[in-house]
Amino acid sequence: MKKTPLYAAHRRAGAKMVEFAGWDMPVQYQGVIQEHLTVRGQAGLFDVSHMGEIEIRGEGALDLCQRVSANDVARMKPFQAQYNLLLNENGGIVDDVIFYRLSTTVFFICVNAANTDKDFHWIERHASAAVEVENVSAKYAQLALQGPRAEKILEPLTALDLRGLKSFYFAFADVAGARCLVARTGYTGEDGFELYCNADDAVRLWDALLDAGAPDRLCPVGLGARDTLRLEKGYPLYGHELDDTTTPLEARLAWVIKFSKPNFIGRDILIRQKETGVKRKLVGLEMIEPGIARSGYGLFKRAQSIGRVTSGTKSPSLGKSIALGYVASAESELGNVVDVEIRGRHAPAKVVSIPFYSR
Repeated sequence: MKKTPLYAAHRRAGAKMVEFAGWDMPVQYQGVIQEHLTVRGQAGLFDVSHMGEIEIRGEGALDLCQRVSANDVARMKPFQAQYNLLLNENGGIVDDVIFYRLSTTVFFICVNAANTDKDFHWIERHASAAVEVENVSAKYAQLALQGPRAEKILEPLTALDLRGLKSFYFAFADVAGARCLVARTGYTGEDGFELYCNADDAVRLWDALLDAGAPDRLCPVGLGARDTLRLEKGYPLYGHELDDTTTPLEARLAWVIKFSKPNFIGRDILIRQKETGVKRKLVGLEMIEPGIARSGYGLFKRAQSIGRVTSGTKSPSLGKSIALGYVASAESELGNVVDVEIRGRHAPAKVVSIPFYSR
């Protein structure tokens, strides 16, 4: 398995390590619930160096980015970030990613760990001679400082005006002596920052952040709490809510698609699907009776199969069992009660609005 530059630091901290997307990653340190609540209440520090990074450079960079993605990259100003989707010819989601516009002709894309090679080859396949596409993942480590005290913790370590850095914008700055791309982005639903640094600076930056955050109860957080945090906000996870056979219209991501763009991969398919409607939709579910709806569990209505659960947990913030899942469109109305098959029994759950949790 691959190891991030912080592997030894995780071991020293007593992390429980698991395989994730081919990487040996910390799933928890003190416990998923405690780490989750610390992020909601104070702040947590995540090692997300397993994520991939791809650079697109050249006079044709904007045209390439526009062609392979659903959102309108042309709207981005330099030093702005954008949530986006890479699409295939069938309108399916190759990956959900974050675009960073470094200049008029240079884009930096953060991609999901399991999809790094796939995404790189997909983008490269559509590139013209006027564009250079490079997988730069090995150069970078990525740390995520998330929670209501994130700005307070980061402020003493950098001269960057953090208060002036708006959501989904970024800047280059020194943080604890390490040169970083500092982005006001994250995957927890809390305020916070994602820091991209040279891989050789990862340990120094990690230690400096933990030291600076000690008075505010900053703690390292593993993939377990990262998953429960994103699920409470209804954020999709590739391989669960999203895949190559799922379209943005099915996945409640229609807001990402900019049909005003004249030409992007999958556009014609998505226009037809928008006109005719989708056969299934992603919904939020809340268990009515005790039980946890796990990924892969079947969903039923009057004993007839109508879909499946994609992600589920007991929400540490709400104390309720929540889930995301795909159901037949006719069963997607708010308030509709469906059955989740949990170990051979059918337990009722209600279709509810997303996000499950809001501050």
